[in-house]
Amino acid sequence: MSYTSQSCDQATSLWLANDLPREILSHLKLSGCPDTAINSSFKLGSAAQTSIGLSGLAAAYILSLRTGNMQDVSVDARHAILDISSESWYTIDGQMPTASMRDHLAAIYRTKDNSFVRLHTNFPHHRQGILNILQCDPTREAVQAALLQWNADDLEDVAVEQKMCVTAYRSFEEWDKHPQATVLRGTPPVQLIKIGEAPKRVIEESPRFPLEGIRVLDLCRVLSGPVCGRTLAAYGADVLLITSPKLPDLPVFDIDTSRGKRTTQLDLTQVTQIDCLKELVKDADVFLQAYRPGGLQEKGFGPQELAKVRPGIVCANLTAYGWEGPWKHRRGFDSLVQTATGFNWTEAEAFAKFNGQPVMDKPEPRALPVQALDHVAGYFLAFGIQAAIAKTITEGGSWEVRVSLAAVAQWLRSLGQLPPDIAFRDGKPLPKRMIPPDPEVAALSVTLHEATGDKGNVQGRLKTMTAIRHAAQLSVTPVKDVEAPMRLDRHQPVWLPRV
Repeated sequence: MSYTSQSCDQATSLWLANDLPREILSHLKLSGCPDTAINSSFKLGSAAQTSIGLSGLAAAYILSLRTGNMQDVSVDARHAILDISSESWYTIDGQMPTASMRDHLAAIYRTKDNSFVRLHTNFPHHRQGILNILQCDPTREAVQAALLQWNADDLEDVAVEQKMCVTAYRSFEEWDKHPQATVLRGTPPVQLIKIGEAPKRVIEESPRFPLEGIRVLDLCRVLSGPVCGRTLAAYGADVLLITSPKLPDLPVFDIDTSRGKRTTQLDLTQVTQIDCLKELVKDADVFLQAYRPGGLQEKGFGPQELAKVRPGIVCANLTAYGWEGPWKHRRGFDSLVQTATGFNWTEAEAFAKFNGQPVMDKPEPRALPVQALDHVAGYFLAFGIQAAIAKTITEGGSWEVRVSLAAVAQWLRSLGQLPPDIAFRDGKPLPKRMIPPDPEVAALSVTLHEATGDKGNVQGRLKTMTAIRHAAQLSVTPVKDVEAPMRLDRHQPVWLPRV
């Protein structure tokens, strides 16, 4: 068995499951040793390599449909790991961001029933909501003291009722008995659903990039959806990132995930702004959103409504826990899904075995070393979108693409675990974050320039950014890594002219 055989097998299975042509698979070239690409008992190297490889292969397939020429797509396992931790490696004018990526209260805490909960407090309103529930000062010590008065499940229930982001700590066995796990069982990591009829897409001749001329509306925030939009932009799409001026942002993440996009803002509580988005939809090819199921439907942007307004559109939807079941409307992020579904428990057990320590009945949680669920889901979403675009060329129709973090977690778990010695002795840790960058990071980085936008409001010297380049290497049409907007309101809410 070769180092990348599981990645190849998984890529083959997922490609064929979406009714894509088998002969294209020979152009996917996976290299390196995914099992030792990162120090985790879970097969994160295979997950990263598979999802990134499928995304790149789908782009190459689209270009072959447009030009008649197919190219190879190569993905190195270690490069893929640095790609799915990209927010850790970028610099602006030679410096790493000074702001923390996470709120200082976001962490795992012990509870009264000798269990744990994970709090997600990166957005200010989530942070304040948790403090209001706990009635304590905004320090880790005060939060921990308050949580020792709560049982884990009770806090989870109260927090969810108040639309906050908390999850109780579960093992795989506990999660398997949960009603949401039952609903998810058998759900693939990416789903394509035909939602309407439309003529075959007319393809433009001689594109320079696989997705040149494809228009994408990106209504996503941190982190998985924006990774998907960034990937589509790298393959040449005109990606217009739309955020709300009334919602909080996370600039440390946004700067990295908005690379290659144009950025604008619309307030969808205003009728005129909704009308503006509706006008953009009429000429869009992809509508990408990460609101909870039904979140945009009441404003007229559900998949069925979009397919009526724009026949042939691809509606891509990302959620935390899926489209059915008691948790379908629950807020969720990578760290919360890890904790809820058993990954932190099982990773902790494997690490204890590696260190020769007894495995506790309830070990202290150990997070995965990267936000793999977010990034892998983003690449699966990009794969699904491009598979759907290919279907609009070959058979027509309007399509919905569905990806959930929990279904991606379920797929990752299905890959199995590595022996503890391979995971933590042979598995390579992430490079150190430092200036100048670690040589491994520097060798895989690309330089981008700050976009001027079209608002005429740029003042002062434009910045320069370095970032991990896209891990999927296309042999004929390298990805677009040229500009980065570096802010969320750089452009007007209009489409670029089609080439």
